[in-house]
Amino acid sequence: MRRTSSLPLFGTQIEADPGTAAVDAAGYAARVATQDWMRIGAELDERGNAVLPGLLAPQECAALAEAYDDDVRYRSRVTMARHGFGRGEYRYYRYPLPAPVQALRSALYPPLSQVAARWNRALGDAASYPPTLRDYLRRCHEAGQRCPTPLLLRYGEGDYNCLHQDVYGEHLFPLQVAILLSEPGRDFDGGEFVLTEQRPRMQSRVEVVPLRQGDAVAFAVRQRPQSGACGHYRVALKHGVSRVRAGRRHTLGLIFHDAL
Repeated sequence: MRRTSSLPLFGTQIEADPGTAAVDAAGYAARVATQDWMRIGAELDERGNAVLPGLLAPQECAALAEAYDDDVRYRSRVTMARHGFGRGEYRYYRYPLPAPVQALRSALYPPLSQVAARWNRALGDAASYPPTLRDYLRRCHEAGQRCPTPLLLRYGEGDYNCLHQDVYGEHLFPLQVAILLSEPGRDFDGGEFVLTEQRPRMQSRVEVVPLRQGDAVAFAVRQRPQSGACGHYRVALKHGVSRVRAGRRHTLGLIFHDAL
């Protein structure tokens, strides 16, 4: 989906919202650093997804979800049924991002960029990634991809998200993260996070990723390398959300490339 923006090319607009400066960015970075990145990297290599448990506390999840209707935070609202994306809706944040969103996006980028670089080497792709998210976003903005892509999704009873890929322009960071802000069995039923993997000349493989409130899942945006008899080949992935049978489900989506 292509969008235009009047944001300046690059500058302070990508920094965290000064109104939430009390949030301890170092604390979020510490939570990310204490995740088992050896396991996460191995699971991403093996199946294209990995769970990061307990990345947000329940009260932090609630604060993000409760701000869904705070219009000043967002640049656009998408009603899925209108575009054939499913049912439900989501809102793209505007810059400056809320401090927790900015802190998590910045902290998750470096370890995920190491996985991304390894995947590119395996696939013979020359694309590289700078050490910080700020430097990577500068590259996106210079190519015209200036619209922030972190988003907040809301599903009610009967809502779902069709299988898709979040591709917004020439520059595409190959991994993204979704954080479940609601508690299954209490806030909603159904609404499972689903991934499909299309292997060449084989039937698709489907995986349901179980999450609790505050858990995150890192997963491939479009493809991952798979080792085969003749070297590595590309496996295509899509993700979505199954039908919510009852209640309301909120998710924070962290995409690391910006959009046109």
